[in-house]
Amino acid sequence: MHLIVPFAAPLSEAGRQALQTLQLPQLDQLLATWQAGPALGSDEFSPNAPHEQALAQALGWAAGGAPLADAALPWAALAAARQGLPGAAQAAWGGLTPVQLVPGREQIRLADPAELQLDEAASRGLLEAVQPLFESEGVQLHWHAPLHWLASHASFDALPCASLDRVIGRHVDAWLPPQRAARLLRRLQNEVQMLMYTHPINDQREAAGLPVVNSVWLSGCGRLPEGWARAGAPDCDERLRRPALGEDWAAWCEAWRALDAGPLQALLGAGGSGRLTLCGERRAVTWAAAPRSLWQRLARRWQFAGLQAALEPL
Repeated sequence: MHLIVPFAAPLSEAGRQALQTLQLPQLDQLLATWQAGPALGSDEFSPNAPHEQALAQALGWAAGGAPLADAALPWAALAAARQGLPGAAQAAWGGLTPVQLVPGREQIRLADPAELQLDEAASRGLLEAVQPLFESEGVQLHWHAPLHWLASHASFDALPCASLDRVIGRHVDAWLPPQRAARLLRRLQNEVQMLMYTHPINDQREAAGLPVVNSVWLSGCGRLPEGWARAGAPDCDERLRRPALGEDWAAWCEAWRALDAGPLQALLGAGGSGRLTLCGERRAVTWAAAPRSLWQRLARRWQFAGLQAALEPL
């Protein structure tokens, strides 16, 4: 059993204060007795969040190429292969997410796509509207989920793009791919924005008091590596994600307590066969049980600096 927990530790001062209030007995026992491995990741400015790097490593994508923090991780190609799309394992893919870009005084912020409350009918309608723009450039679009379309084009091969989890709630300029590498993407984004500005679906959404969809965000580009894993991926529990991205630290603490009482208790019950990867915005660390004598286990608990000290470096 391998459990990955994204957004286990916050960066903001308010989040760190919330962390100081947490009492998580199962996690405390686990971290006090299990052995931590080497940290994975770099800093909060890398295109790929630590939990994505940890999952890519678990899938065997860590060998060769750029460091996982900066690599093109082919999540869209994986989704296309699992959906059974023709040629999915050979083509280069990217994931397109319908989004709302919110203009500010000096910069543009990307709102959480979950706040769009985009249903399947509206999502399919918007995809059909923009499809001719993409097909005119040789980009094939496929609907996958309301907030996830799949796009296939040779230019997406090894194109590093910032993941949504890096950009949500933040100014987008710093996260755009290099101009030269993403010239086609930027032109298509401009055309999509003009088309959506007057689209009837957005008129209906405005009338219903819902946020408009005015752009798309590309992420998860690349081709699947040879011998890509079809199964055996770790369990990624994302219940901390939305509260952390929305900086709702009361809800984040509540989600942590539920995680502690559920999956973490089950992980402890699995004994020496389990692994736990906790991920912040800078690093991911995996804890695993290691054979120890009774004296070594007791010494480990005495040396344990505490839950907050273990989580804050993430």
